[in-house]
Amino acid sequence: MKFNGADLSDPVVIREDGSPLYHLCSVIDDIDFDITHIIRGEDHVSNTATHIQMFEALGAVPPEFAHNALISDAEGGKLSKRLGSLSIRDLREVEGLEAMAVSSLLARLGTSDPIEAYTSLEPLVESFALSKFSRASAKFDPVEIFRLNAKIIHDTPFEAVNVRLAEIGLPDLDEDFWDAVKANLEKISDIQDWWSVANGPVQPVIEEPDFIAQAATLLPEPPWSPETWSQWTSAVKEETGRKGKQLFMPLRQAITGMDHGPELDKLLLLIGPDKVKERLSHKKAA
Repeated sequence: MKFNGADLSDPVVIREDGSPLYHLCSVIDDIDFDITHIIRGEDHVSNTATHIQMFEALGAVPPEFAHNALISDAEGGKLSKRLGSLSIRDLREVEGLEAMAVSSLLARLGTSDPIEAYTSLEPLVESFALSKFSRASAKFDPVEIFRLNAKIIHDTPFEAVNVRLAEIGLPDLDEDFWDAVKANLEKISDIQDWWSVANGPVQPVIEEPDFIAQAATLLPEPPWSPETWSQWTSAVKEETGRKGKQLFMPLRQAITGMDHGPELDKLLLLIGPDKVKERLSHKKAA
């Protein structure tokens, strides 16, 4: 078998049934796509000499090769597809992570440079050097990449995500809503939970009905403003003597059905007077 004048009948590249091995397909693909640099795991070091010879046999200039130490899991164990370890596709399509979160991690993992959240490739490209990567195995901790993802989302303006929000079924979500809740998102899809909290239905959590009923009588009349929450809680504090978590947590649970979330001075406005009154009266908001 010959290709571009080169004899490719060697068993290194062709199986007994005549089908090509990975090595031949990989080299031909790299030639077709004009690949100039190949960076891969050190488990491919033993293939590199053969690949260089194949490039030369096919009349192509071999790319520059570099090999990184393999990445391990957080405990130092081997990552394996057979064990269900995450691939780049899984991180993007299954986990819903931002492309720049993946890039921010992988461009620094295994180097002494700090791993930080970047929203563009330029600073990563400027600081990137293969010489910075250690020969020791780098540990991949999923917690780290989710932290990066959250930081990127927190710094993302509405105009950069409005089309994506429409694609996940939230075309009516506006900039005010995004700015109010983005600090509580770990990934973009999390915003659907807060959209549901704001618009219902929500099952209020009311463990102290007498306190909630008393607080409901002190709820300011609309129209509401950004100061409504502080005005209301000040009145409830003065009337009941409560403060801190004893004051705020029961109100949050009754209004949102949750014990955490965005600042209630903003969330209160997103929910609106009618739904807040319904939830304080022990009703499941429509």
